[in-house]
Amino acid sequence: MGETQIVPAVQSFAQLREAARSLGARRVAILCAEDEVALTAASDALLAGIARPQLVGEEEAIVRRLRALGLDELLREADFVPARTPEEAAQKACRMAARGESDILLKGHLRTDELLHAVLSREAGLRTGRLLSDVLLYEDTLSGTRRLVGITDGGLNVLPTLEQKRQIILNAVDVMHCIGLARPKIALMSATEVVSEGLPSTIDAERLTQMGARGEFGEAAVFGPLALDNALLQSAALAKGIHNEVAGHADCLLAPSIEAGNLLGKAVKYLGGSQCAHVVVGARVPVLIPSRVESADDKVNSMALGVLYHAYTQRMQKEAQP
Repeated sequence: MGETQIVPAVQSFAQLREAARSLGARRVAILCAEDEVALTAASDALLAGIARPQLVGEEEAIVRRLRALGLDELLREADFVPARTPEEAAQKACRMAARGESDILLKGHLRTDELLHAVLSREAGLRTGRLLSDVLLYEDTLSGTRRLVGITDGGLNVLPTLEQKRQIILNAVDVMHCIGLARPKIALMSATEVVSEGLPSTIDAERLTQMGARGEFGEAAVFGPLALDNALLQSAALAKGIHNEVAGHADCLLAPSIEAGNLLGKAVKYLGGSQCAHVVVGARVPVLIPSRVESADDKVNSMALGVLYHAYTQRMQKEAQP
C-alpha cells in the first residue's frame, strides 16, 4: 500500500502546488503558446518552481505577447521551439516528449483534437496501449473538510463501454495515488443507487463493483451504483441504508457518459466556485487539455497535477524494473 504513495495526501490546490514544487520543476511544452492565459500560467508556474516552460509556436508572436504582458522572467528563462502551424507545434512537442526532452504537454491556442491526434499518432511514439482518459480535480467542502475530489471522464470518452470504464477507473486510481491517496474510493455514478435493467449505467456499476471486490483495480475501493448525494454525503448514504466505505466518502466520481462528466465538472467550477485541475493519462507523458476559458490559476493547478503524475509514473517504472 505504501509503495504507491509518493507525497502526503494532498487536500487542496495550495498543497498540490507545494507538493509539485517539492518534487522539482518539470519541462512543460506549451503548444501554440501565443495565448495570454497560457503564458500567464506558464510565468506563474515558472516563478512557483513548478514548471520549466518550453514555448512552442510562432516565436516572434510569442515574444511580442510576452513583452506586452510584462513577463520578463519567462522571456529570459523559457525555451523557444518555433512552429508555424498548430499541426507542426503538436508534432514537434510530441517528438520532444517521445525523446525525453519534455515531461508534460499543455494545450495552448489550438483545438484539443489537434493535440490528441498528434499524441495518438503512431509516429509520435507516445502510445502505451492504454485508453486515454481525463481526470478532473476540484476542492470539495461538503463534509465540512476541504479535500480534493476527482471526476472522470468528462473530456474524451463519449459513451464508454464496460471495458472502457474499467480502464478509466485504472487511470483514475493512478491519478489519485499520485496525490497521496493510498486506497482511493471510486464511486460509480448513476441517477440512482438501485440496480435497474432500464438504466444501463447501473448494470455496469454492479459489474465494476464485482471486479473491484476481486481486486482487479489494485489498491482502491470501487463501488456503485451511487447517486451524487450518497456518493459525497455520509448522511445521504445512511438515509438510503447504504453501508459501504465508498458511500458518502468518495474520492473520485466515475461518470456514466461524457455529458454527465462534463456537466458535473463545469458545475463544480461555475456553480460551486471551485478552481480545478485536470490531466489526461494513458500516454507516455501527462497531457493537459484545459478549456480556453479556464483561468491561469486552473492551468497552473493542472501543471502541478501533471508534475505529481509524471513523478509517480517514473517511480512506478523504476520499481517495476528487475
